[in-house]
Amino acid sequence: MAAIAERSARVGVIGLGYVGLPLAITVARSGFSVLGFDIDPAKIEAVAAGTSYIEAVGDAELVGERDAGRFAATCDFNRLGEVEIIVICVPTPLTKHRDPDLTYIVRTCREIVTRLKPGRLVVLESTTYPGTTHEVMRPILEEGGLVSGRDLFLAFSPEREDPGNRDFRTASIPKIVAGEDEAAGAAAAAFYGAVVERVVPVSSTATAEAVKLTENVFRAVNIALVNELKVVFDAMGIDVWEVIDAAKTKPFGYMPFYPGPGLGGHCIPIDPFYLTWKSREFELPTRFIELAGEINSAMPRHVVARLAEALDIHCGKALSRSRILVVGLAYKKNVPDIRESPSLKLIELIEERGGQASFHDPHVPEIPRTREYMALKGRRSVPLTVEMLAGFDAVLIATDHDDVDYAVLAHAVPLVLDTRNAMARRAITGGLIVKA
Repeated sequence: MAAIAERSARVGVIGLGYVGLPLAITVARSGFSVLGFDIDPAKIEAVAAGTSYIEAVGDAELVGERDAGRFAATCDFNRLGEVEIIVICVPTPLTKHRDPDLTYIVRTCREIVTRLKPGRLVVLESTTYPGTTHEVMRPILEEGGLVSGRDLFLAFSPEREDPGNRDFRTASIPKIVAGEDEAAGAAAAAFYGAVVERVVPVSSTATAEAVKLTENVFRAVNIALVNELKVVFDAMGIDVWEVIDAAKTKPFGYMPFYPGPGLGGHCIPIDPFYLTWKSREFELPTRFIELAGEINSAMPRHVVARLAEALDIHCGKALSRSRILVVGLAYKKNVPDIRESPSLKLIELIEERGGQASFHDPHVPEIPRTREYMALKGRRSVPLTVEMLAGFDAVLIATDHDDVDYAVLAHAVPLVLDTRNAMARRAITGGLIVKA
């Protein structure tokens, strides 16, 4: 505890992605010495070059902490022996059968246990099902002979990053914290209390794990609701966006959520299924979660069906003979993050139906390698010029980035299918604009 209060404890952050790098820089800025670990040499090289690959961390911030001697990065996990506090920020994806994939957590814990020394604090931040810290992490970390509650402090504190949200940064987002025992909880609370503005202790690691899932289940279910309402209201000739804008004027009892072409990002399309999987152990159904997953997963097909219908009705052309420009590849606006992006599915579905699909995204110059869409790897964003747009039969707005010239779309392409209400919000008229 004294080492935390004095900022003399050295911190190791494992996983330098969208969660780990902002956390590492925030911890370093608070006065701790931080050593970041990652298996990707490109990230280590970027840190050494002073180049941030995460928009939430500016180059100047990274270089400032690095040059001050408070932040460095390495692929050498043998150096885990140099740190007193270890924070794990590794991916927790789903398998193809939508079961939790804890491979990264397990591998990381096995790297830690061979270098673990008495008195260390180990915290998991990766989103997972209730019980992971106690049932998965603890047994592995105790294989080396150290015992949680006696020789080491074990805790869970869920990440709450929101890429692209400039109103909240790592330090200003309240931190949920729980330990495997009272001493571990106090140690974790002391550490995060030295780094963020507010710490919220809860009674157990399982409770902390459940908090994160609850936050994302809430969002997934409500987004599914407005997606379903969008389909229903569209059939009635009612604009769901107008309905939502009017409904949110009520100062109580209503919270606006917005429809879209599907769900993206690492959290909402994935995390609810961690709870669904765990609930089977107790023979309990999770009907709301599973129904929400079905509705949200069906949205890309609904959008492509609407695109085909609009092309046929308004342009007299089949989708199979059309060239489509998907605007926005990232899963949300103003970020370069394409994890689980519905735009990738939209491109795949358009081409399955015989259409030709290209994309424009000011934040994603090229489609990187992905597990599910290998055939799309290497495709590059096309420029939004009048000459380029003249070659397309329709534009499908999938992500409403702010730095896109939407006015040119309305006048340069025969049909704009808008899944984000981007055109109406900017009062852009002219041409044929269809909401989907």
